[in-house]
Amino acid sequence: MSLAVESASLAIDGKQILDGVSFTLQPGRLNALIGPNGAGKSTLLRVILGFEPAAKAHVTFEDQDLHALPRKIRAQCAALVEQAVTTDQPIDVHDAVMLGRLPHQGLWSADTETDDEAVVAEALARVGMTDFATRRFSTLSGGEQQRVQIARALAQKPRLLLLDEPTNHLDLSAQVAVMEILRALAEEGLTILVTMHDLNLTAAWFDHVIALDKGRVVREGEPDAVIDAAFLARVYGVTATIVPNPASGRPMIAYGP
Repeated sequence: MSLAVESASLAIDGKQILDGVSFTLQPGRLNALIGPNGAGKSTLLRVILGFEPAAKAHVTFEDQDLHALPRKIRAQCAALVEQAVTTDQPIDVHDAVMLGRLPHQGLWSADTETDDEAVVAEALARVGMTDFATRRFSTLSGGEQQRVQIARALAQKPRLLLLDEPTNHLDLSAQVAVMEILRALAEEGLTILVTMHDLNLTAAWFDHVIALDKGRVVREGEPDAVIDAAFLARVYGVTATIVPNPASGRPMIAYGP
């Protein structure tokens, strides 16, 4: 196993946000974390990376206690792409991606030979944003900004990649572009966990699904073992029919009045 999360729990102001969440993930697969608003998905990503000091959890990555690693070393092996990043600062795309190199730089990195420029160029090329390197980040579309954020994460050279709603508010072509990037990265052996709201997109692209509700894991497995009519009714409170996708045979949700 690559990532193991054991008994992740977090209470804030007396409210239980996460309650004994446990699962393991293998590299080379796309893993989705689904559940209604307030289920604890985004918080769980932060707990995995050790960003919630009040949380109780044992997180192992590649047979190491992830939380025991110094923060800089942790950032060299694990990266987070958050839902949305906005800035009024006049930063260009190249410099936004270069931020991903900070965990690899020493105190006097400006005075030493590094491969930072090559890594940034590779990351931009990987997400199809090379021609945007000199553009101001704030002028990009939502889909373009999301690809830049993925490039920034890739510049960290992570082996564990966590993404929080990377397709949210994107149009169809941008969603597909992001998913194609993630699929290729998974096939190269990265361990990837993505929070998702769009269940049809989840069923179409992901290999493994973990469903949270009220801070607990309520289902886990392949999409067709997790996403069914009973699950939608119990967790999301909606009535829907599950039909096979004519192109892939994977489950597809048909909503109706």
